[in-house]
Amino acid sequence: MARPTERIEPGPGQESVWDYPRPPRLEATPKRIRVVVDGIEIANSTSALRMLETSHPPVYYIPPDDIETDLLKESPGGSFCEWKGHAHYYSIVTPNRTIESAAWYYPRPTTRYAELANHIAFYLSRIDEGWVDDTQASSQAGDFYGGWITPDIVGPFKGGPGTMGW
Repeated sequence: MARPTERIEPGPGQESVWDYPRPPRLEATPKRIRVVVDGIEIANSTSALRMLETSHPPVYYIPPDDIETDLLKESPGGSFCEWKGHAHYYSIVTPNRTIESAAWYYPRPTTRYAELANHIAFYLSRIDEGWVDDTQASSQAGDFYGGWITPDIVGPFKGGPGTMGW
């Protein structure tokens, strides 16, 4: 397993997650973000926000107006982020299945990340397809952070076994 000292140098048009800040930076992205489950486009947005944090691939937060929210159902439980606050979860319910806790959102994020309020992020490992423009993303190992990996992002990425102490 790669260690942060084995940082991959970004090539032309790439970003290294080791150049992302801590605390994380929230920024608008002009890229089209799409979420597909069971052939149903759950989300399609050119108004998403992306969260960039040291050692993590971007997490995309999509405004609810760009999501088929009738396919989302509140999930029990939640989590806490030291930067963003208390997260709540949604399950995705399609005619074929229910995917428990497949997405999360911050109803009342901290002041620094107020723009995130009610935007929804999806765990790529729990959905069928996540797209960034015309590129199908792959999921970050471990499922704790929910980052989306595309060829324009290089690591190594925190999340897999042995990386929690980075």
